Amino acid sequence: MKISTVENLLHEELKDIYDAEKRLVRALPKMAKAASSSELRNAFGEHLEVTKNHVSRLEQVFELFEWPAKTKTCAGMKGLVEEGEEAIAEDATPELKDAALIGAAQRVEHYEMAAYGTARALAEQLGNRDAAALLEETLDEEKEADQKLTEIAEQLLGQIGEGNEPADDEDVSGAQRTSRTRTSGA
Repeated sequence: MKISTVENLLHEELKDIYDAEKRLVRALPKMAKAASSSELRNAFGEHLEVTKNHVSRLEQVFELFEWPAKTKTCAGMKGLVEEGEEAIAEDATPELKDAALIGAAQRVEHYEMAAYGTARALAEQLGNRDAAALLEETLDEEKEADQKLTEIAEQLLGQIGEGNEPADDEDVSGAQRTSRTRTSGA
C-alpha cells in the first residue's frame, strides 16, 4: 500500500498495533505458565487482562476514524513473541528463566511504547483528540507494565545475586570501570 497521507500512515500503524496486541493476548498465558515466580505469573496474568482492554480500545480508535478494525501482520511482534517462546524453552534455573521471561516481556513493552507513542502523535496531528487520548491511556499502561517488570526483575536478580558474589573486589570494580567506559563513550 502506498502511504501518501498522515491518515494513511496512522491507519497502517493501527492495523500493525492491533495485530501485535492480538498476538500478545495469545502469548501472555504461555509466559505466565512458564514463570516460576508467583509475582511474575500474576503480573503476566494482570497484563493479559489489560492487553484485552488495549484490543478493545484500539477498536474504539478504529471506530473514531470510521475504519474497519483489521490487522496487518506485525513482523516486530511476531519476532518478539518468538523470542519469548525461546525464553520459555530455555534450560535454566527457575530464577534465571524468570529473568529471561522478564527480558522478553520488556522488549515487548518497549516495542509497544514506541508504537503507541507514534500512533498518538499521528492522531494528534490529525486533530482527533479522542483517539489521541485513548492511545495515550494505553501508552501509560504499557509504561506501568514495564515499570512493574523492572521491579520484579530487580527483586529476582537480587535473590540470584546473593548466591553469585564475585570472588574479589577487583572483579567488581574492573567490571564497573569497563561498564562506565562503554557508556560514557556513547
